[in-house]
Amino acid sequence: MTRSLLFFLTCLLAACGDAGEPPPEPVSAPAAAAAPAAEPAFVGGAVCAECHTAEAERWRGSHHDLAMQEADAALAPFEGEHFDGRGPAAAFTRRDGRRWVEAPGPDGEPGEFPVNWVFGVDPLQQVLLGLDGGRYQAFTVAWDARSEEAGGQRWYSLYPDETIPPGDALHWTARAHNWNASCGVCHSTNYQRRWLDDEQRYDTTFSEIDVSCEACHGPGSEHVRLARDGAAAPGGLVNDLRNRGRWTRAADAPIASRENRPPRVRSQVEACAPCHSRRAPLAPGSRHGARFLDAYRPALLDEPLYFADGQILDEVYVWGSFVQSAMYAAGVTCSDCHDPHALRIEDADASCARCHSPAVFAAPAHHHHPPDSDAARCVSCHMPERVYMGVDARHDHSLRVPRPDVSAQIGSPDPCTTCHADRDPGWAARAIADWGGTRATRPHFGPILQAGREGRPGGASALLDLAADSRQPGIVRASALRLLGGLGGPALVRGVAAGARDPEPLLRLAAAGASADLPPAERIAAARPLLDDPRAAVRMEAARNLVGVPPQSWKTGDRTALTAPLAEWRDAQRRLSDDPVARVNLASLYAELGEPEAARRDLEAALRLNPSLEPAWVNLADLERALGRDAEAEQVLRRGLVQLPEGAALHYSLGLALVRLGRLDDALPHLARAVELAPSVARYAYVLGVALNEAGRPAEGLEVLEAASQRRPGDRDLLQALVAFHGQAGHAERAAEHARRLEALDAPHRP
Repeated sequence: MTRSLLFFLTCLLAACGDAGEPPPEPVSAPAAAAAPAAEPAFVGGAVCAECHTAEAERWRGSHHDLAMQEADAALAPFEGEHFDGRGPAAAFTRRDGRRWVEAPGPDGEPGEFPVNWVFGVDPLQQVLLGLDGGRYQAFTVAWDARSEEAGGQRWYSLYPDETIPPGDALHWTARAHNWNASCGVCHSTNYQRRWLDDEQRYDTTFSEIDVSCEACHGPGSEHVRLARDGAAAPGGLVNDLRNRGRWTRAADAPIASRENRPPRVRSQVEACAPCHSRRAPLAPGSRHGARFLDAYRPALLDEPLYFADGQILDEVYVWGSFVQSAMYAAGVTCSDCHDPHALRIEDADASCARCHSPAVFAAPAHHHHPPDSDAARCVSCHMPERVYMGVDARHDHSLRVPRPDVSAQIGSPDPCTTCHADRDPGWAARAIADWGGTRATRPHFGPILQAGREGRPGGASALLDLAADSRQPGIVRASALRLLGGLGGPALVRGVAAGARDPEPLLRLAAAGASADLPPAERIAAARPLLDDPRAAVRMEAARNLVGVPPQSWKTGDRTALTAPLAEWRDAQRRLSDDPVARVNLASLYAELGEPEAARRDLEAALRLNPSLEPAWVNLADLERALGRDAEAEQVLRRGLVQLPEGAALHYSLGLALVRLGRLDDALPHLARAVELAPSVARYAYVLGVALNEAGRPAEGLEVLEAASQRRPGDRDLLQALVAFHGQAGHAERAAEHARRLEALDAPHRP
């Protein structure tokens, strides 16, 4: 298990209709919705079950039903078991009719904590323990619910390779494992976060302890009223998630097609996405029925969430994988494969066979493996598994055709060599070619995204082409544009301008974000129309990135367009006042607006909420620097390093502060430590190389810059420094070589 933040932090992070959606509404100001006669109210699943008995029966015992339960539903025995492995030492006991966990608390001292609820059911179950301030924390020693034969029926650590001390961002008492902020919204119904900022405590509520009917369909009071009034076809549901349209397959057709593809008003995929995606909420308590990008900002195919070819790497919860798939593009929805109430798929191959002819696809001529073997199953090749949280094997939902040729180029896994562990992807690619497979000859986006991640020469041109390719999934195109934002150059200007006009909302969101890397005039030209975008996430992103454009760069009166979307953004951050990242976001805005005391208040609030939040320490030091208080900035950074001794950004910022204070010799060890801790950040190496040159150690500086340029061959600053410093040293050939590499950065991409 790596030091990813597992389920809990990932629920916080940062194509929005199904395939077949009508062309999006014109990019214009959102119309005001008519106020409902009365706010819909939650009535409870028991009321729904009065009429929908079959659905309720299928739901009982499902993972939605068992998403959270009372403490007495714990699967572990709680009969004095001890856990003494890597992780918090713990004992699990019963007393006075309750279950208890003995473990080191927030201060490291042993404590005894009652189990309030249990979380999840299979293949693992966690216990939720209460702390002061209404906080509930998911304990990081979990119960392995698998059978003994499978290695289960034991307590185990979610971080088996580490001992995590109190105060660490991944300790069980830290925010990463806080149920109120991360978990409750997707594991209960009618969840209300309710953070009381003045009292620094939660007053979180929910009406049902599990994912009940109204968690998906929305509050049902109007639907119940219509039904009880005898309406022939009662409506009134906030989310009507019926799977309209029918899949049919002609006798001679290998794959089914959908009849009566419906217009999309509120799709199943968007209803499932909030809990089955890696995303950041725009604000807590978003209304049921909101479009996905009106309530959330989803993650793209970012590193380290996904491999560059779109395969799952970290925990991403299905949506980002599924929207890459050809099935999503064809109009497949969640309930085409999953029973929408029982959720499970009894037989995956049988589910596939409903649309894919078994005579064609379940035959050795297609899969080239012995019939009835595990390798012949559809999911073995098209939905490979990855294990999370130690024991939880989850299927990749991109439903991709295996591309070992791509894996050979970028180092991603491929299902062929997962089974044939003694072979390499090149062997697998040749085998597929020998079978007559043609996919290996088709271009794939994976190498392009990988080149963009690594900043390779020519990468910007390739990313621009990918972002413009309407045949590619929206999330792929948006990811290309996001990467383009980090490379700069003329391709970025063209990419953002085109993305801002695209009908795909994810691409407009990426364009709004990438606009931050444009010069002021180009930023206004590209992002100004997005201030009126129909999707809230796009409007907010554009507004936030236009704030820093100087007023004199705007046309007369045009800057007033910022007012409404910026207020929308600021209100969303304020409603997340228990989130230290939101407080840092607000502080950054106040600093740009010239309100340093307001910025300081939010940064100090962020550090009270999470003393291990590195950006809060760095931004507080930057605030001191902006006020001309470099000595105070140094002290802030040193306090931050007490909390985070391996904070690369803290070492880097402290090095810069010491340079400004005229203490170059003191600065160099901190700049070097930043490079050691974060070698992929080219800026750290650039500054260290320049500083070493200034300190009279040019050979060492060139060594640092050369090594960094090997890691990031397309970084302009590194190449410019290498041209200059090799020139100063009289290395004409080396300077000319780097100058040629610099010129090649914007060369057209040739597949």
